[in-house]
Amino acid sequence: MTPPLALAASALTVLLPDADEAREWAERELSDPAYQAAEPTPIDRLARAVVDFFGDLLNNSAKGDWGPPALIVLALIVAAGIVIGILIWGRPRAIARAQPPARALFDDDDGRSAEELRRDAAAAAARGDWDAAIVLRFRAFARGLTERGLVDPPPGATVHTFARAAAAALPSLSAGLDEAAPIFDDVRYLRRPGTEQRYRVVADLDADAVRTRPAPAVLAGTS
Repeated sequence: MTPPLALAASALTVLLPDADEAREWAERELSDPAYQAAEPTPIDRLARAVVDFFGDLLNNSAKGDWGPPALIVLALIVAAGIVIGILIWGRPRAIARAQPPARALFDDDDGRSAEELRRDAAAAAARGDWDAAIVLRFRAFARGLTERGLVDPPPGATVHTFARAAAAALPSLSAGLDEAAPIFDDVRYLRRPGTEQRYRVVADLDADAVRTRPAPAVLAGTS
């Protein structure tokens, strides 16, 4: 009768693979996508190389292995990195501060610029859609004043509230505003039909606003 220990050793020998089978099993296991996903990407390797490079520079500098020229080179590299960071990340933030996001105008969250609104108004007028042309051109007028920082309407401001603020910023436009604001109100809210003549009133107001410069007192108040 074969001893139990010998039987166990014989069974283990049968279960263990030979050298070729072991290599095949290993290759099959390592081909699993989970192992490939765990490998570092080229970007990871590049970042690690940069970190190691600066780490070696700092270590050698601390040990005294690098002289003043190497320290100068290191300082120039750091300075260049700071300048590049300012150019990449600093300028967009400054632009964002100089150009605040467009606000909603007269119950419509429209993010188009004044020039875009003028182009769309002209296109509507060309096809005879006077309702749309009037609404778009008055919005262009309002957006132009907000882009110039002359009027800063609160959320939900009505057309007449905006008109009063615009007249305070550009007093020479008061008469045109008294005529154009009710036209916008009629077409936008009262659904009265627009006409070419009424569109011209609004377009002339917007053109006058573009040409008009605010008084020094207004500029001092907005600075």
